[in-house]
Amino acid sequence: MANGLRDLLRVPPGGPARLDHRDPDDTPGFRGKKAKARAALDDLAPLLSDLQERLFAAATGGSRRRLLLVLQGMDTSGKGGTVKHVIGHLNPAGCRIRAFKAPTPEELGHHFLWRVSNGLPRAGEIGIFDRSHYEDVLAVRVHHLVDKEVWSRRYAEINAWEEALVRDGLVLVKVFLHIGDEEQRARLLRRLDRTDKHWKFSRNDITERGLWPRYRTAYEAALERCSTEPAPWYVVPANRRWYRNWAVSRLLLEHLREIDPRFPPGDFDVEEARRRLLAE
Repeated sequence: MANGLRDLLRVPPGGPARLDHRDPDDTPGFRGKKAKARAALDDLAPLLSDLQERLFAAATGGSRRRLLLVLQGMDTSGKGGTVKHVIGHLNPAGCRIRAFKAPTPEELGHHFLWRVSNGLPRAGEIGIFDRSHYEDVLAVRVHHLVDKEVWSRRYAEINAWEEALVRDGLVLVKVFLHIGDEEQRARLLRRLDRTDKHWKFSRNDITERGLWPRYRTAYEAALERCSTEPAPWYVVPANRRWYRNWAVSRLLLEHLREIDPRFPPGDFDVEEARRRLLAE
């Protein structure tokens, strides 16, 4: 992985983003099976924890740097599971997590970016969005909730907004969890087989599956039109949960290493403080 996992998973600016050319069972950048992936995740944990601490500490010294992980994908692609595994590597006190469902009446009264702007991480934090502003060019488009002229201009609005955030010190890691049609069916069936998973199932899940071709078209358009140099999209094959968890964690590690946060210097005389403590 000389060029990093980012180079393997990135959607080039402007596309193409043909999802039928990306195998959801694939494991780009990783050779091995589940046990090896879990061991690799254990190795990543202390590295991520150290970088998160440095990111948080740097903010106390005035740094504006922060990171936002955006997770998008079809139902059952593993957005919630990814959040759970990512947080397992991090200190929750330095994280800000938002799950975006259907907009509330108050949110509908504002510009579509208003509600996500309110959930952005502050300096030194790592934010995670389970769904995001992209729902306004995905579900809105698929279900014809607004006119085409409305959702079609949102791509440019999103790009301009994200670019402004990046200039202000935000690092965006946008991940599409790419699950296959048959794998989704199997996961939904497993939910029916387990009474403790029935709460996750909705009759609407079956209706949404019938819209799979529309969603694929909408996702490909979003990936192609909103994968930019400042804020590229990454397509993570998600049929294998262990690979999904490793890949997202690895992407975070690569971006945090690029930020290279540093502990700020102290504003006191170390030796004087030591003398005073010893003299007590």
